[in-house]
Amino acid sequence: MIVNMHEAKTHLSRLVARAAAGEEIILAKAGIPMARLVPYRTDDGPRPLGILGGTVWIADDFDDTPVEVLEAFEGGEAGRS
Repeated sequence: MIVNMHEAKTHLSRLVARAAAGEEIILAKAGIPMARLVPYRTDDGPRPLGILGGTVWIADDFDDTPVEVLEAFEGGEAGRS
């Protein structure tokens, strides 16, 4: 459901109740979507560890970056032209 700001101001309590019941409300300004009103969800606790296990790879030579490259990122002499 898309609702313009003027209507949302007038009917905010009703819109919040509908969102709390599970409906997604899109708030728009001049017909352009600006925000979403969705149900509030509480944090269910800590995220499980290892959720990205096996998807991240770091090269064995990661720490062997040449000094010139490091200086370029840090604004050192090698990074100036």
